[in-house]
Amino acid sequence: MKLFVRDLTVIDSTYLDHKRGFVGESHQVDVILDGQLNEQSMLLDFSLVKKQIKAIIDAEVDHKLIVPKAAKQCTISIDADRTQVDYVLEDNSAIQLKSPHQAYCLLECDAVTISVLEAYLEQVLLVKLPENITGLSITLRSEVISTPFYHYTHGLKKHDGNCQRIAHGHRSKIDIYINDQYSELWVEKWAQRWTDIYLASDEDLLDPALLSFSPKASTVPMHCSAYHSAQGYFELLMPASRSEVLNNDTTVEELARFICETIKQDEGQNNVTVYAYEGIGKGAIAEL
Repeated sequence: MKLFVRDLTVIDSTYLDHKRGFVGESHQVDVILDGQLNEQSMLLDFSLVKKQIKAIIDAEVDHKLIVPKAAKQCTISIDADRTQVDYVLEDNSAIQLKSPHQAYCLLECDAVTISVLEAYLEQVLLVKLPENITGLSITLRSEVISTPFYHYTHGLKKHDGNCQRIAHGHRSKIDIYINDQYSELWVEKWAQRWTDIYLASDEDLLDPALLSFSPKASTVPMHCSAYHSAQGYFELLMPASRSEVLNNDTTVEELARFICETIKQDEGQNNVTVYAYEGIGKGAIAEL
């Protein structure tokens, strides 16, 4: 007997890629359970499926940086409170982070793919489900977006939950209207501007000399952010060309406002409306 749940949850996370650097992603999750009926003539109560499996998935991968720890360009150092990840990119620049342990999902692979993530979640989930569940299948799906979109990574130090982690992200669409008419031109411009971008707040900028770890030698300008939040101290050093620093927090509300104000400078008297998405099906609207 099989039990299925579609759109069980959404995973918002970021993974490290040798060429692209930080890649923010949002995946919808489908689950199929296989096993024997229990004393209630069920495989598992739907309410338990949603609560239990979602909780495990959230704890393992959601709002985390997914790291291919077996990659030759990846070095990991673990101390009592934090884990440091050094990841060399294709152009010989590097991304370096030092964050509380729970900010990462460290996978035994040399490249992060959907199939690797699915297999990892299936393995983790199966051992935590009731004995009558003998197998399961996880399918991760990207939202179908027919217009340009971007992948972004950020951290929200003021957030009470897991959004405070310095490198988690989203795959997001954006809708922009000028005088109530959809603007393909502006949507394309922002999709290109924020392709695989790290979005930082200027108040979190740090002199690299103040980092608690030694920066790798670099021939390119570097961006450095750090902050204390409820979960601990987060530090990040990465190529400046892969980031954009904003004069505000990087909540979706502030991103919508920033995009709207930036476009308004060019559009003058025209009305500008921006629908900025944070992953799938949620976001903020700014109008000027």
